[in-house]
Amino acid sequence: MYDLAIVGGGPAGVAAGVYAARKKLKTVFIAEIIGGQSTDSQDIQNWIGTQHISGMALAKELEVHLRAYAADVVDIKIGERATKLEKSGDLFTITTAQGASYQTRSVLIATGGSRKKLQAKGADVFENKGVTYCASCDGPLFGGQDVAVVGGGNAGFETAAQLLAYCKSVTLVHRHEDFARADAATVDAVLAHANMRVVKNVEPVEVKGDRFVSGLVVKDVTTGALTELPVAAVFVEIGMLPNTDWVKDVVTLDEWGRVNVDGKNQRTSVDGVWAAGDVTDGLYHQNNIAAGDAVKALEDIYYWVKRKAPTGAAVATPAPQSALQ
Repeated sequence: MYDLAIVGGGPAGVAAGVYAARKKLKTVFIAEIIGGQSTDSQDIQNWIGTQHISGMALAKELEVHLRAYAADVVDIKIGERATKLEKSGDLFTITTAQGASYQTRSVLIATGGSRKKLQAKGADVFENKGVTYCASCDGPLFGGQDVAVVGGGNAGFETAAQLLAYCKSVTLVHRHEDFARADAATVDAVLAHANMRVVKNVEPVEVKGDRFVSGLVVKDVTTGALTELPVAAVFVEIGMLPNTDWVKDVVTLDEWGRVNVDGKNQRTSVDGVWAAGDVTDGLYHQNNIAAGDAVKALEDIYYWVKRKAPTGAAVATPAPQSALQ
């Protein structure tokens, strides 16, 4: 029996694990790998406190930090994938694909999401060689160069806006004529930039290059005509699939399958279950935000567990802390 089960090995899960260890909450930490989506990035430049770090190096640092505090408090289960969450009375049971089963009093869902991959010839070959799924991580690498963004929703336009700060030009590739999934104000602001262009009614069919990306071939969805865009990078923003199949029968999800949370404390629709990071319906998703979500959740979980403790004095939830503390 555990006080808490943390499921997920990205920045959210690891931050939660470190805090759980320091708060002496008997915890099981379940993750297939440490690092989450960050392992795909060659050079992360926005992890606060570290100017440059590769995704794999960050994953190693996260694991070292977690194990340094885990001791006999956090039971680390790497290589296991949670497949089902069940609730019975006041307890939860997590089953994994490896046949293990863990019973716990509370749960933190931190299983993140998976980026939808670009379905174009060569996209897999040039991933991390110009095809990228994280503008915040990889955008600065292409300063002064021509790049493309695939995706006409808010994420696509926000990525374009970010890239325009340092790229020579940004071409947004969109399958449709209009931008129904993006805010009009955002669209207008981005399109007003002198170095921004849009190619509508086309779909990417091939990524070209030698060692690195040199071009993106797009096909007109009406005529079938092919055009090659000379770009050094292709930033893909066509959506993300949250890893929530294993909890869908317990907690409430939004229309995109993300866990609904209260942004003040990361609580879900079910008492005893919290969620943090990319798996949630939070407006913004980045490594630093995910870690912050998890810390916020752990503060709340600690007081919740202590209030529910079968023995010992109950601990009351504190009043809001000053930002100066």
